[in-house]
Order: sequence, then C-alpha cells, then structure tokens
Amino acid sequence: MSSLLFATPKDLTSWLAKLASDHRVLAPRQEGPSVVYRPRTAEQLASDDIDALLRRATASPKQAMLPQCETLMTFKSVKDAEDPSKLTTTLENPCVAEPTVLFGCRPCDARGFVVLDRPYLEGKFKDPYYGARREATVIVTQACPSAFSSCFCNWVGSHPSDKEGSDILFTAVEGGFVLEVVTEKGQALLEGADFADASDRAADVEAVHEAAAATLPSPSTLTDVPAKVAARFTDIAFWEKETVKCLSCGACTYLCPTCQCFTITDEGSQLDGRRLRSWDSCMTPLFTLETSGHNPRPTKAERMRNRISHKFSFYPERYDGFFSCVGCGRCVVSCPVSLDIRHMVKAAVEGVVLDAGKSGEPAEVPASEKAEEKAPVEEVKAPAEVAVPEAPTAVPTEPVEAVPAESVEAAAAEVVPVEPVEAAASAAAPAQATPASRTQKSAGRTTSRSSSKSKAKKR
Repeated sequence: MSSLLFATPKDLTSWLAKLASDHRVLAPRQEGPSVVYRPRTAEQLASDDIDALLRRATASPKQAMLPQCETLMTFKSVKDAEDPSKLTTTLENPCVAEPTVLFGCRPCDARGFVVLDRPYLEGKFKDPYYGARREATVIVTQACPSAFSSCFCNWVGSHPSDKEGSDILFTAVEGGFVLEVVTEKGQALLEGADFADASDRAADVEAVHEAAAATLPSPSTLTDVPAKVAARFTDIAFWEKETVKCLSCGACTYLCPTCQCFTITDEGSQLDGRRLRSWDSCMTPLFTLETSGHNPRPTKAERMRNRISHKFSFYPERYDGFFSCVGCGRCVVSCPVSLDIRHMVKAAVEGVVLDAGKSGEPAEVPASEKAEEKAPVEEVKAPAEVAVPEAPTAVPTEPVEAVPAESVEAAAAEVVPVEPVEAAASAAAPAQATPASRTQKSAGRTTSRSSSKSKAKKR
C-alpha cells in the first residue's frame, strides 16, 4: 500500500461510517457554542457534512484515553456466616478498552497524547487503564489548514503538520484529502478502504503545509526556558503580579490536552462500592489541601507557579527537554479574564528576577513596580480630622477623680497627633469626611477614653 492515498469528501465519510460498525468513532460535534468530541454512529457519519467533522474542537480529545470520570474497580465484601468478623472481598476491574477511532483532531492534540504517554506508560509504574485505551485507539489527524492567533505550537517544537502521536495524517487539497500512513496501526485501519494512490500529490501536500506554517505568529526566541523558569520559582512577587486577575476557575486545565491531575474517591459503603478516578485541577484551592488542614499551595499565585513550572521546567527536566505544553492555545481562548500563558512564560524568562530575602520579600523591586506601589498612597491621601475627645459614657466600676479638660486634650493629642494646617482644613469641611477618616475619628475617641481612664487611675 502506498503511504499517500487520496479520498474525496464522500469517500472519507463513507469510510468512517463503515468503521463505525465495529469501532467507536469519536469525531467533533457542535453542541451549543462548543465543539466537542462525541461518539458518532454510522448513520450520522454518512449524512454529516465533511466540514462539520473538520471543525477545531473547543475541548481537547484527551478523554478518549482519560475519561472525565471512570470506575477503576468495584469491591464487594461478604461476611462469613459462621464467623461474622471474617470478610470475603472480591474486586472487579470493569475497564473495557473498545476499538476506537479518534478522527479530526489537530497535530497539537495528537502530540498531547505523547506528552501523557511518558508519565502514564514509562517507568516502573504504568497505568493499565490509560495503556489499554491507548493501544485500542487509532488517531486520524487533520493537518491544520491555517493557524489561529492563539496558536503557538512553534514555540514548543511543533508545527501545523506535525505527525508525532498520529497514526494517520490527512491534508485537505483541491478536490479532497490526501491521507498519509504514519504507523502500522494506521496502515491496518486503511486496509480495504479502496482509496486512490496519491503519490503524485506530494507537492500539493507540501505546499499546503508550508502555507499553514506561514500563518503562525513569530516563533519564540526564548532560550534556556526550563532553567530560567526554575530560577523564577522563588520570585513570589512576580507570580502574584501575573495572576492578579486569575479566578482559579480551572478552565485552562480542563481544556488542556496535557493536564493530568485527578482525584480518587470511593462511593458506596464499606462492604459494597466502587472506586472512581475523576479529573481535577491544580488551580483550585482544595486540590492540595491536606487532612491536617495544611495547604502547601494556598494562594492562586503559588498554584499558577506550579502549573507553569510543571509545563516548562519540571517536565522538561524529567523528560529530556520536552515541554508539557503543545501550544494549542485553548487556555488563551477560553480564559474568562484573558490570561495568556505565552505572556507569563516570556515574562518569566526575560524579566528581572526578584530574589526573595530571608523574610520572603523581594530584595529588589523594579522602578516601574515601585511607582505603582506609591501611586495608591497619593490617591488615598486626604485631610485628617481632629479627634474630638468625648466624656466617658459608661459608668466606671470604681470611683475616680475628675480629670481636667486640659489633661484629656493632652492625652488625645498624644494618641492622634495632627498638624495645625490639616486640622484647620478638616474643621472647615467636616461634612466631606471620608469613611477612612470617620474610622480614624472613632478609633481616636476610643483610645482617648482609655488614656483618660488610665491617667485618672494613676492620679
């Protein structure tokens, strides 16, 4: 079989409909304002317009390998009839990895599975649930015809026609699509498809790929990103500034092709129940909350620092320099307050590092930030008021001698010193007092009473 095959739009949808008879076919589908991956029947695929199957999905397709919620096992315990203290427990693994075709994802999505493969399939401990679905799934990827303004796959070593992670890569050309076999799994899926040979369309495919790459924003010029992001770790002032708008909603993590945080919960009773694994987000405050009540990442600045550091520092350090970000831009598009991960990474790498001192405060603050810190003080500044002492309203618990008015005024002056010019301005316009000044006045009165009473007892 040739590595390049040509299919018309009708040929492609007919092929997918045929696959749906013995495969679970996941393809993009419009649901309200969103485009998500959903199982499609043979009838739906045969009648679908090809353009509907080629829309860029709002959410990533990682649920094909990592469902949003899955049952890891069920457990049931039966008491011994003769000795109730003894239990016989049976465990069942309900995971069934059915043959699946993931159709229409983009190269960044397919590359996302390569990112997930390393922690889930490499090393001493492998995830059997993820591994079974990964083995049973064939990924048919669409080469991007053009880039969006939020795309930055070229920042992380990829491009709009990247084959990594795909089993079949198809490219839209005049009159139809050219399908390229990438792996043996992809070749097996195309057996019997009866598509025409497209060896003579290689130049057309290459032209489309080059045109798509030209639509990408300028590539990143950042160097030594993992080391520089790691050096920024202790600069808490930087992370607080970058995340001041963050709502901790978790949209960036749930839509990301590579975020992998999950939580484990048991449902049912001690004798009969099931264990679930569900998606979670490291951007929520409860994710790291420990049973003791301690939370190692209690603020959103610390949580964002962990997320960015994992993608651009921790993961590259562990896996030979590969980033845990594929540049799909979904977090940029869907963030309700328009936080941009590209800006944060660029600022972390190129900005001035603020070394934290022993007290946890930055040793040096850039001039621009110093100006921002002073501005609010000048805006809030308002004329102060004279704290007029009042006679105590409560009956003292023990007899005291009368205190001359001069002593009361002297005590008030010690507690709330006021310059004559400011006092005159305040007295001229008492109706314009701000809430802050009213609070100061109340505090002055309370303190004055305490001072008067103390002096009275001493006398």
